[in-house]
Amino acid sequence: MRSRYSAFAVGDREYLARTWHPDTRPARVEVDPGTEWTGLEILGTEGGTPFHGEGTVRFRARYREGGRAGEMVEHSRFVRVDGAWVYLDARA
Repeated sequence: MRSRYSAFAVGDREYLARTWHPDTRPARVEVDPGTEWTGLEILGTEGGTPFHGEGTVRFRARYREGGRAGEMVEHSRFVRVDGAWVYLDARA
């Protein structure tokens, strides 16, 4: 999760695509150059240990766009594909 946040912050679309599950990955991964990511807070996790094949991360990400501060809160689901953790989707 932290590495994907960092990839969004620096605009690393290749890393984001590589760490996104092939079943849910968009055809083209976009990052908004007008968004400045300013902080990440992990609110909770479930699973995701070396003994799990799935895990979730609930987080708050802070950003600035057009001089205005904002935040997003998401409960993300990750799964292992060929031994690597990849983002699958956001839980409701």
